[in-house]
Amino acid sequence: MVDYHAANNQSSAVGEGPPTYMEQENDWDRDLLLDPAWEKQQRKTFTAWCNSHLRKAGTQIENIEEDFRDGLKLMLLLEVISGERLPKPERGKMRVHKINNVNKALDFIASKGVKLVSIGAEEIVDGNAKMTLGMIWTIILRFAIQDISVEETSAKEGLLLWCQRKTAPYKNVNVQNFHISWKDGLAFNALIHRHRPDLIDYDSLRKDDPVTNLNNAFEVAEKHLDIPKMLDAEDIVGTLRPDEKAIMTYVSCFYHAFSGAQKAETAANRICKVLAVNQENEQMMEDYEKLASELLEWIRRTIPWLLNREKQKTMNEMQAKQEDFRDYRRDHKPPKVQEKCQLEISFNTLQTKLRLSNRPAFMPSEGRMVSDINGAWHSLEGAEKGYEEWILSEIRRLERLEHLAEKFHQKAAIHESWTDGKEAMLTQKDYETSTLSEVKALLRKHEAFESDLAAHQDRVEQIAAIAQELNELDYCDSAKVNTRCQKICDQWDVLGALTQSRKESLERTEKQLESIDELYLEYAKRAAPFNNWMEGAMEDLQDMFIVHNIEEIQGLITAHEQFKSTLPEANKEREAIQSIQAEVQKIAQSNGIKLSGANPYTTITPESIDSKWEKAMSMVPQRDKALQEELDKQKNNDTLRAKFANQANTVGAYIQDKMEEIGRISIEMNGTLEDQLTSLKEYQSNIMSYMPEMNTLEGYHQLIQEALIFDNQYTPYTMEHLRVGWEQLNTTIARTINEVENQILTRDAKGISQEQLQEYRASFNHFDKDHSGALQAEEFKACLISLGYDVENDKQGDTEFARIMGIVDPNGSGAVTFQAFIDFMSRETTDTDTADQVIASFKILAADKNFITAEELRRELPPDQAEYCIARMAPYTGPDAVSGALDYMSFSTALYGESDL
Repeated sequence: MVDYHAANNQSSAVGEGPPTYMEQENDWDRDLLLDPAWEKQQRKTFTAWCNSHLRKAGTQIENIEEDFRDGLKLMLLLEVISGERLPKPERGKMRVHKINNVNKALDFIASKGVKLVSIGAEEIVDGNAKMTLGMIWTIILRFAIQDISVEETSAKEGLLLWCQRKTAPYKNVNVQNFHISWKDGLAFNALIHRHRPDLIDYDSLRKDDPVTNLNNAFEVAEKHLDIPKMLDAEDIVGTLRPDEKAIMTYVSCFYHAFSGAQKAETAANRICKVLAVNQENEQMMEDYEKLASELLEWIRRTIPWLLNREKQKTMNEMQAKQEDFRDYRRDHKPPKVQEKCQLEISFNTLQTKLRLSNRPAFMPSEGRMVSDINGAWHSLEGAEKGYEEWILSEIRRLERLEHLAEKFHQKAAIHESWTDGKEAMLTQKDYETSTLSEVKALLRKHEAFESDLAAHQDRVEQIAAIAQELNELDYCDSAKVNTRCQKICDQWDVLGALTQSRKESLERTEKQLESIDELYLEYAKRAAPFNNWMEGAMEDLQDMFIVHNIEEIQGLITAHEQFKSTLPEANKEREAIQSIQAEVQKIAQSNGIKLSGANPYTTITPESIDSKWEKAMSMVPQRDKALQEELDKQKNNDTLRAKFANQANTVGAYIQDKMEEIGRISIEMNGTLEDQLTSLKEYQSNIMSYMPEMNTLEGYHQLIQEALIFDNQYTPYTMEHLRVGWEQLNTTIARTINEVENQILTRDAKGISQEQLQEYRASFNHFDKDHSGALQAEEFKACLISLGYDVENDKQGDTEFARIMGIVDPNGSGAVTFQAFIDFMSRETTDTDTADQVIASFKILAADKNFITAEELRRELPPDQAEYCIARMAPYTGPDAVSGALDYMSFSTALYGESDL
């Protein structure tokens, strides 16, 4: 098998790369497995195309894959379509001869720049239909389609563009490809009608009759255009997508058939293009001449207007000329600038087009050259610049005059506004009724005015200078300016004289008021502390005093006497202060000064000082009387204190003695418990007989409270302390009696002998070191150890002691009473029921179960006791619980107030 890949690679290396149309071979490689309908269409089309050329050599083929196997007709086909001679074929019938012939044909194809991919001579000789069709398609591309060129596109794209351009005017035709765009047959008919409208009645065709359309185009092409019928209409319509290669081959025949007409059209287009360029150039020449003439005429009319420099008298007239010039610049000149620019652009464009089209250069008529126009335009701009400078110069000149006049009147108006009211201000005598501070303020204000006056001197001088300049420039309204300037200068001289006169008057008045001010200040300095002293004295004389004993009231009386001793000296100070005010009045009257108000340094008036002094003097005897009355009251209170103290000291000593005595009795009692009880009750009766003494003390206490006496230095006792002591004494006796009664009950209930009780009492009293009637935790532990209990300081002993403390001190108070001690000892030494014993009894009734039922309780116990238990027992929740089970263990524990077992 001949390798055409190598040959193609060499061709590519020597010359240019393969043309773009050869990229279609890649499509062929991917479509080796052709659709049967497409293969049928290609067979017909390619066979007809080959025969259209072979018949020129007097032969044809019937079967495309069989008739090319020996390579003879293939070489003939290539000679016909290329117009070149191929190497002499071999006439032998052997396979090698056929392969050599086919290779000669393939070599010729490759020499034309065709890249044959996967197509070898063996496949052609063996009659491989797909390879044969691929080879023919490659030949069609190279010799029928490659040379098609339309507007810089070639091959397939050029052919498609040619079809689109030719069929564009026809309705229902939209050529976008070489398959479904041709399926309805209208595109074929449109191509024929575009070049030979005499052969086709296009308007009679219908889009919904593709078979008729296709047959009509194929028959007309075969009959009149010498294009053989390459496809059947049914084959195209019967497939969803006609074969692209078959359609392209068929359409290329139409292109070549109409190529002559295409050349004529191209020639006509070229002539039209040349004529259009020539017409356009002539029009541009005419436009240039016209625009140049109009622009030159406008320049000729405008320059004389710009050269008119007649001076104007007023600013308004010059501003009107300036506004006309602005209108010229804004409205008239810009369009002419555009016309000049457009004229130059048109001239340059015209010359370029003439040069590119090999035409002679354009020569405008005399005086209308671009240089002529530029020269005229330069003259226009020179006149325009001079006119603008003249306008600005004239406006500046008139502006100077108007500015000076306006400046004069503005400064004059400001000065006149400033001087308005100044004469009235300088002639007023407001200082005659002013205070010193007000006069000083007026003087400072006058000094500020003098500075302001001096500052305005420059403005007056400026006004005069401007008036002088306006006179020199011969200002039209100079008379009015001079009159106003003279008035300002005269008024200025008057203001200077009035300013000096007012300054002298203010300085003289200031000195007189300073003397009065010094007296005012001295008055204020002395009046303020004296007034404060009087107010303090009146507060002290009216002050409410609260004393609790004779010493305090005597201290107040002593202080009051000291106050009265200072009154003569205070009266002298009052008279001195009043004399200062009198001196002020004397100075004011002698100098004709009108005092405008009160003393500026104080609000204290001589009248208020005299009024407060008289009021204070009237309070002194009132204070004397109040202090004496309080002294008598404190003496009476002191007598009540002594009576209460005597009685309280007696009662307090009695209560203390009896408390100590009852403590000893409770420890040292002898005899039987009944004897002790009888003795204690007699002792109680004896104490109650002391109650009248307590009542007497309560009477004294009530008198003290009514007299509002809150302390008593004659006794350490208070009524509250004595009441508490009396109640504690009676409580202690009652508690001791109750303890003896409880001991009798315990003895009778537990069967404890008198000797045991005495032994317990002795042990308890021995460890009750503070005789408080209760043992603390450590005292109780020592007592237990003495009685033989193992509660030493180890883990087991601590646990046992904690258990016992839980019994004797269930509230956790930290102390053990004698009664709790007796109860514990009686429990320890006698046979008593315990929670464990009760639980064991319930377990017997429950037949050794951990719970008991209501039925069992009612059967074993009396009815009322059975119901009592049922109502208080909680349901049993253990793992062996049954319906109606009751928890007798918790119930037994609760009976004895112990924790759950």
